[in-house]
Amino acid sequence: MSDPSKIENPTEAAGRQPAKSKISKVRHVPTVDSVTTINADGSRHDIHPADVHGKFTLTRRLSGWALIAFYLVLPWIPLNGHPAVFLDIAEGRFHFFGYTLAAQDTWLLFFGVTGLGFALFFLTALFGRLWCGWACPQTVYLEHVFRVIERWIDGDAPARRALQAAPLTAAKVAKRVAKHALYIVAAVLITHLFLSYFVSLPEVWHMMHSDPAEHWTAFVFVFVAAGILYFNFAWFREQLCIVICPYGRLQSALTDDHSMVIGYDEKRGEPRGKLGTPDAGGCVACNRCVQVCPTGIDIRHGLQLECIGCAACIDACDEVMTKVERPKGLIRYDSLVKFAGGRTRWLRPRTVVYAILLCIGATVAALAFSSVKPASFLVYRMTGAAYFVGRDDVRNQFMVRLVNKLSVPAVITVTTEGVPTQVQQTGFGKPVTIPALGEQVSPLVLAVDRKNYTGPFYFTVQVQDPNQTYTLSRVVEFMGPDPKLLEDEDRENGIKR
Repeated sequence: MSDPSKIENPTEAAGRQPAKSKISKVRHVPTVDSVTTINADGSRHDIHPADVHGKFTLTRRLSGWALIAFYLVLPWIPLNGHPAVFLDIAEGRFHFFGYTLAAQDTWLLFFGVTGLGFALFFLTALFGRLWCGWACPQTVYLEHVFRVIERWIDGDAPARRALQAAPLTAAKVAKRVAKHALYIVAAVLITHLFLSYFVSLPEVWHMMHSDPAEHWTAFVFVFVAAGILYFNFAWFREQLCIVICPYGRLQSALTDDHSMVIGYDEKRGEPRGKLGTPDAGGCVACNRCVQVCPTGIDIRHGLQLECIGCAACIDACDEVMTKVERPKGLIRYDSLVKFAGGRTRWLRPRTVVYAILLCIGATVAALAFSSVKPASFLVYRMTGAAYFVGRDDVRNQFMVRLVNKLSVPAVITVTTEGVPTQVQQTGFGKPVTIPALGEQVSPLVLAVDRKNYTGPFYFTVQVQDPNQTYTLSRVVEFMGPDPKLLEDEDRENGIKR
């Protein structure tokens, strides 16, 4: 049986004198009084989380790879002639898993965003920051891409700290160049993948083989975004979660003592002490939980802002408990109430309210999305005066913009309802064929003889397909002068009515 006190220990327990090290003159002891990435002297504390093995680490790694694969394949999967997710900003079309929205339908995204927000609130109230540690792109790419590269080039945590403190040598320069070159390659690949969500993969491939001046906006975007990603994953890292992301600060508002979080069983673990210490609790003070934490906190201090719920400390502690032949679960997923000896309540006011809001949001979103039709149209007046009064008639001139959201050509019929019989219509005398995902703008002119003009009126413009599977309509006003004034003007000009 190995002694956990011999496990590599870069951080001494709180209250002890930090051991001297040849690697660093300043030892960082996590506290709840300051951010974990700041040393006592105000300098940046670089975190080098140690490797850990266990069921949560394995599950998290598999789920991370699955998410990365999911991000990678979405632009490759064709659905109804388009990638599964394709935000075609240039054409004003947004394709989501075979469902196409036009620019006029972007108001529906409000329901999607709010639905995700309610779902996140509900899950957080139940399971804490599960999203942060398991599914957030920042965590997924950092832990399963960039840290993998770092471990491959620089070695494990002790080797990385030793390399950081070592003088500049040819070997160190070679490792730094290799690591950061791979960082840059990964950042550029991720950025190109992200760009493909907006211009499609074939177009990205075409841009890559074209003169940068032909697509200079995309070229600038790729390299600026890649630079930001490189800066984030090569240096900023956990600071994004601690300093920029607001979700950690919302944690206290979204969770309560019954939420499932990662915690330390203080009743069982305290007073902590190494093996053989009289009257010591279950914690052997190996600090392994601190070593593996990607944000450098000591979970034994309680739930903290920096904790992203990755469960690395659970696997680390369970591994040590197995070695010292003590029960697992000293650090585990549980509620603060359960840690205190009480019983977790899943059904409570905040979970009920969040669930109701989530159901309402999902219902409204379903109704809203079900109202989307395969085509859309817009009626607006031509540039100039709202109406024209000629010698013989009163005229209103409109433009009708028809949009086909389908991946095949569509035949559309445009008609008017509620137009008086004496009004003459010009335009849309026969069905119109709109190309796949295309649009057409055509004039619609309504005119009425001066002698038959009786004043403004409202009418309806209707759009239908030949099979009448859908009908779209808009109410429009025919505008004109006061009929009495027009009659007086005709009388003065000697025009008989």
